[in-house]
Amino acid sequence: MIETFHIGPLGPGDIAALALLVACWLAIGWISEHPPRNRISVGRLMEGYRREWMRQLVTREPRIFDAAIMDSLRHGTTFFASTSLIAIGGGFALIGNPERLAAVASDLALDTGPALLWEAKILTAIMLGANAFLKFVWAHRLFNYCAIAMAAVPNDVGEIAYARAAQAAEVNINAAKSFNRGLRSVYFALASLAWMLGPVVLVTATVLTTAMLWRREFASTSRRALLANPPG
Repeated sequence: MIETFHIGPLGPGDIAALALLVACWLAIGWISEHPPRNRISVGRLMEGYRREWMRQLVTREPRIFDAAIMDSLRHGTTFFASTSLIAIGGGFALIGNPERLAAVASDLALDTGPALLWEAKILTAIMLGANAFLKFVWAHRLFNYCAIAMAAVPNDVGEIAYARAAQAAEVNINAAKSFNRGLRSVYFALASLAWMLGPVVLVTATVLTTAMLWRREFASTSRRALLANPPG
């Protein structure tokens, strides 16, 4: 008799689906930040635009437009960080009462499984949400650093002005990377909720989410527009 492999309440199908989720999450993040030379990603394209932004900052007077953009970026990270924190709290509330969720699944004629299995499913989404929260918080902090670095760029055009603008650009790029990592965690946290309907649905959601992110990074209309006349 062949024994199936289990880890706690997780059956082989659950383990395989969860492994695929984690693998796709890590893989799409890596390839987005390290794209092949013949297929640059939107994230890498935007790095060039961010550097050009800081070069233009040196000669732009007044710099109200730049301040408005930085304010918008900080507000965006604050919104997503707050939303992630609320979602984490909701997840822990569900873990505190998994029987109610199991009862709903039973009403929908789904395979309920033990309460520990439901807790594992919810905890997966919570962990991805927590990672997103930490990335958004760090992105917000880096955007603040970038704003300070931008303020340190002197009005007089010269070597020191462009050097400091380049420093501000690198901080801005790192902030954007952290923000994008947080967004990917949110996407896959939402995909992980499909696990409630079973491992097959989780696999489907994972594949669709990965395909969506790949398209946005490597085959979107926005990418074609950015490629039309990229900064040097």
